[in-house]
Amino acid sequence: MDHRLLTGAPGEEVWRDGAGTTVHVLDPVADVDVLHAWVNRPHAGFFGLGGLSRDELRDTYLFVDSLPTHHAYLVRAAGEPAALVQLYHPEDDPVAAAYDVEPGDVGAHFFKGSDELDWTVFGAALLAFAFACPGARRIVAEPDVRNRPAIARMAALGFELAGEVHFDSPHGPKDARLGFLPRARATSLLARLG
Repeated sequence: MDHRLLTGAPGEEVWRDGAGTTVHVLDPVADVDVLHAWVNRPHAGFFGLGGLSRDELRDTYLFVDSLPTHHAYLVRAAGEPAALVQLYHPEDDPVAAAYDVEPGDVGAHFFKGSDELDWTVFGAALLAFAFACPGARRIVAEPDVRNRPAIARMAALGFELAGEVHFDSPHGPKDARLGFLPRARATSLLARLG
């Protein structure tokens, strides 16, 4: 059995750290207002969901929830919604056309919803969560090449930056910067932060 993604019922807590960060399976109905506010902020344009109505956004995440290969999670810091994380099997996603997927790869999209977070500390928690399943061997990120803050965060979190790629995403053609974080490298980095 391929075990790369944590699963649960909508709203269920599936992970926590000792500093008050919890991860819950996204509830597309209960969490839609939080998400809708986040994806309509000016800096959220690269996430590609800003033009959707609440109903369209809910339906998008109901669809994601129906897929065994793609999962969305709402991350809370001290009980308050703080970020959206999407983890997925890259071989079942359009990004597979852009690079050679390896066994154990987990694709990741991180969206910071709260402006109050220290991304270095919070990012480490998100990496620990992404590697919580034993089948996850390498995290793959592919932010838009124009999204310089996301690329800088990716590098600061220890991702090895790779080349630029082009593929057709659900939102249209995408030029992305690939980044890879193998489990061994993440474990070493997290131990130093620890």
